[in-house]
Amino acid sequence: MSEVNPFETAQQQLDKAAKVLDLDKSVHQALREPMRTFIVNFQVKLDDGSMKTFKGYRVQYNDALGPTKGGLRFHPDETLDTVKALAAWMTWKTAVADVPYGGGKGGVVCNPKELSQAELERVSRGYIRAISNFIGPDKDIPAPDVYTNPQVMAWMMDEFSKSKGVNSPGVITGKPVEVGGSEGRGDATARGVIYTIREAAKELGIPLAEANIAIQGYGNAGYYCATLVQELLDCTVVAVSDSGGGVYNENGLDIEAAKEFKRANGSVSGFDGGEAITNQELLGLDVEVLIPAAIENALTKDNAHSVDADVVAEAANGPTTPEADDILCENGVYIIPDFLCNAGGVTVSYFEWVQNRNRYYWSKSEVYERLDKKMTKAFADVHSRAQEEGVDNRTAAYMVSIEKVAQAMKLRGWV
Repeated sequence: MSEVNPFETAQQQLDKAAKVLDLDKSVHQALREPMRTFIVNFQVKLDDGSMKTFKGYRVQYNDALGPTKGGLRFHPDETLDTVKALAAWMTWKTAVADVPYGGGKGGVVCNPKELSQAELERVSRGYIRAISNFIGPDKDIPAPDVYTNPQVMAWMMDEFSKSKGVNSPGVITGKPVEVGGSEGRGDATARGVIYTIREAAKELGIPLAEANIAIQGYGNAGYYCATLVQELLDCTVVAVSDSGGGVYNENGLDIEAAKEFKRANGSVSGFDGGEAITNQELLGLDVEVLIPAAIENALTKDNAHSVDADVVAEAANGPTTPEADDILCENGVYIIPDFLCNAGGVTVSYFEWVQNRNRYYWSKSEVYERLDKKMTKAFADVHSRAQEEGVDNRTAAYMVSIEKVAQAMKLRGWV
């Protein structure tokens, strides 16, 4: 991965949009840094009886529009700057999706692959105990992210509920349906990506039934993107990859077989359904749509010139550096920026929170219908703003989001 600092990238993107907006200096200054940052150290007993100290983060970037909202990552290379960047992007994501939240993010420095299930549970509960005074259904609502899942969310919700002496399903989203989760949450992020690709294809005149797709990253988001572009858009997925390598088949991949191979072997590298390619080769394939669905800084100034896609749909958070952004725009690539493209997850998380608060739950078809409307409107708002202002889509998305947050801050009397 590139050495680019993700938080500096987030600040540069904000600065670019603030200049176009001629944003008030006090608002701009306030939006360049998170409102609150928590660093916690907590002890967990491992299976061998020893105690280990884990470091955790929680960043509440801005709550002008509502309680902060954002995922929790368990990753050995987690850094505070990464969490700050993701919290900033969540602030813009909730605003562009028009859900009444601010942005937050959290993480624990650990390698879940080295933890037993019992140790993973103890880490999950220990982290929540450490931050329990800083979160809540009306304060800050975590959700799953890299290497966390619905089971981890269930443990965390349970631990928070125990600590407060109340049943509080609304403190966490992304839970299993049996303990207050929402129907349709599992593929919500990918479904939002697909809705925005559909809308972009309409604007660009791309016949999706003839379109080829390449997907970098084959975790949950990447896998669901692969299945849904076939199911909903009738596209052909010609390449997928993960950290171990990739596979390419110009006639289309067997998505389910590739998933089963990854489950059995830990990577799609070596899958015999196509020829082996590297991640960098995948990024340069001649396809209609490239979906970066892995982690930050996949597209940099060093490889952006090789991108040969008409559309880059950013399913991952922060996959494109500012320098790569400029190169792609100069080359006429249509970018669907991350905090618009992947806003389906937080949108359905909002739906889950609403259902938790009302104790009334919707069907999967209701969730999908509401998500489609939200994502379609968000895309239209950004696309039309880009056309009106003569700016790129990312800058337009920032403009739409920043205006909402800035106006809320002014009305509250903060600036």
